[in-house]
Amino acid sequence: MDNKVERVMLSLQKNNIKPYYVETKEEVVPLVNYLLNEGDTVSAGGSVSLSETGIIEHLKCGRYNFLNRNVPGLTDEDIRNIYISALNSDAYFCSCNAVTENGELYNVDGNANRICAISFGPKSVIMIVGVNKIVCDMNEAIKRVKTIAAPKICKHRGNHTYCRKIGHCISIDKGQIDMASGCDSPERVCCSYLITGQQRVKDRIKIILVNDNLGF
Repeated sequence: MDNKVERVMLSLQKNNIKPYYVETKEEVVPLVNYLLNEGDTVSAGGSVSLSETGIIEHLKCGRYNFLNRNVPGLTDEDIRNIYISALNSDAYFCSCNAVTENGELYNVDGNANRICAISFGPKSVIMIVGVNKIVCDMNEAIKRVKTIAAPKICKHRGNHTYCRKIGHCISIDKGQIDMASGCDSPERVCCSYLITGQQRVKDRIKIILVNDNLGF
């Protein structure tokens, strides 16, 4: 573990966020298995990191009541009900767009179901985060979403946005560095913003830092 990761973990602890560290993505599932109880109701936000570490497949193993929004044939109303039910789950899984060295979590959503669950509802929030998402401060976190996360997410989903085509947010070209500035595409993924600092419920949010590049 390098000094930067160690600083982040200490800062997360100070903010009442429980940090874990693993060297490889193969160590994530065994740790998650330890953190969950058989029969737990679990759900997950959309996340490439969860797929890359095998978490989504693990949640389907039958040990848990998995509220899976990606089951074929679900209607929009079915998915909406899963979003709402997820707020009452035992554990909610997601990643994070950026983690600052000061122990702050920065997340940007299109539908806001993920940031709702991070903020309130599930008894436990478990984030799987590659070290590539560690940034020095909130300014760098905002920049990371505009120049890395959002363009890659839009490309991955096939969204027709400026950032997918050019590789960065249109606000960069306009000299607008504020958090919420961006394009007016109906397929924009940057609609709602959440900065998570010190938590009132100690260790409700858990961060598994993986010494690897994961997700976007």
